Amino acid sequence: MAGTNPYTTITPQEINGKWDHVRQLVPRRDQALTEEHARQQHNERLRKQFGAQANVIGPWIQTKMEEIGRISIEMHGTLEDQLSHLRQYEKSIVNYKPKIDQLEGDHQLIQEALIFDNKHTNYTMEHIRVGWEQLLTTIARTINEVENQILTRDAKGISQEQMNEFRASFNHFDRDHSGTLGPEEFKACLISLGYDIGNDPQGEAEFARIMSIVDPNRLGVVTFQAFIDFMSRETADTDTADQVMASFKILAGDKNYITVDELRRELPPDQAEYCIARMAPYTGPDAVPGALDYMSFSTALYGESDL
Repeated sequence: MAGTNPYTTITPQEINGKWDHVRQLVPRRDQALTEEHARQQHNERLRKQFGAQANVIGPWIQTKMEEIGRISIEMHGTLEDQLSHLRQYEKSIVNYKPKIDQLEGDHQLIQEALIFDNKHTNYTMEHIRVGWEQLLTTIARTINEVENQILTRDAKGISQEQMNEFRASFNHFDRDHSGTLGPEEFKACLISLGYDIGNDPQGEAEFARIMSIVDPNRLGVVTFQAFIDFMSRETADTDTADQVMASFKILAGDKNYITVDELRRELPPDQAEYCIARMAPYTGPDAVPGALDYMSFSTALYGESDL
């Protein structure tokens, strides 16, 4: 029975073997932990590096978006001044592109390191990309809108004061500062400018007609460009009607009506007959037989004739 132990089947040789095996595993495990610690430290440096840049770039993009929005609706200076400011912003945005590229490079390192979280920032690369593209689109669109406003102003002879008045009215009813007016906001704006648009069927029909002009694609919004196009056309139409009415008043000898004989005497035959055929009889208290209403004719004339 010498050398045996009834209380265990493990031999001293087995214990020594397991001990030697553990002594071999400890350095390996220690090496693995050291490598993992170094990897985690490297990953943390990548997180901090990305977070530090993203926390600067994200707010910078948002700030530029807000500043561009303010420039596009402000009424300080001329449209040319606004365009000059926007061009400067466009240049600064283009010059900022290397920082976006650098952040893309850091993001690539993070992806290669299989890092899926970053407690140092709430911004992801996708957030930055989307914001950057929106910024580029916004500055390009805003510059284009101001250029179109300049063309519209020059082509239709709108003064800077009129343009400022249009902008002030538009901004007042643009409650959410979206740069567009919804149908109800646009209706309120028109009413404030003197348009008679009631809630009766006639008023609704007139508003629907106007909406079809300013929002032909039925998107449910009215842009400032569409607004000034409409207002400039309305202003031009009103001026034309007033001018035609004033001309007829001179031909009529300052009377509120004109006669067939006066039209035939003062106008070329074809124009005279055109007016006679379309003018309604004048029914005012000072009417005489054959008197024609040149005022209602002048109001309805624009858009129908080059007279």
